[in-house]
Amino acid sequence: MLTTVESTLYDQSGNIIYTSNIEGDASKKDGKGSIATIKPDGTIINARWATGLNAPKGMALLGGKLYVADVDEVVVINQNDGKIAQHYPVKGAAFLNDVATDGSKIYVSDTKTGNVYMLDNGNVSTIAEGRDGVNGLACDKSGQLYILDGKGLSKYTVSSKQNQFINQVVTGGDGLVILDDSTYLASRWQGEIYLIKNGKEQQLLDTKADSSNTADIDYIPSEKLVLVPTFLKNKVVAYKLSY
Repeated sequence: MLTTVESTLYDQSGNIIYTSNIEGDASKKDGKGSIATIKPDGTIINARWATGLNAPKGMALLGGKLYVADVDEVVVINQNDGKIAQHYPVKGAAFLNDVATDGSKIYVSDTKTGNVYMLDNGNVSTIAEGRDGVNGLACDKSGQLYILDGKGLSKYTVSSKQNQFINQVVTGGDGLVILDDSTYLASRWQGEIYLIKNGKEQQLLDTKADSSNTADIDYIPSEKLVLVPTFLKNKVVAYKLSY
């Protein structure tokens, strides 16, 4: 069973899905959190592939390591054995949430403080501040960073700190997936998933009536499957995408 599953991450090279499981309070450092591995058909490979975390949320893969947002630190896990290799404390962080990589650096959002941080060669720095409700992060193939926060979906240039809005209707988003250079998937934790294409949003899913959350989603391109962690429902649901 996947308890309080918050995030999904598909690894194409291994054809497996990682899920982060809070197993308790989303902001508490209680040591109960874990990472599970599952197959695309839903079979659980290892429900406790990595343990010893607190309230793990967003994840990203880089250089054979899994980087995980865990309350006030980024935890690095060996992909080959599930062992924790490194902890990177983030000074002042309170609710680290999503993680993304541009292929060399790691980005992590803090929903409580409104900051976005960068982890580069072991050094943590702040690259954005004052972004109310910041959560979902994603990088495109060129390394460009995209951000979901309380004002919508933005393209954010780290070097110049320039922010360009793409959509200002889907506010307070959770998970973010880039489908192509003008198409995105965005989830709201409460139970909504949107397709944003050329800046226009279309609601694809609404599960609020079932009290089924749609947290930090991911996508399997070859199957056109959207992977939805349902948080309090303790499971991952897959939906076929057609657009």
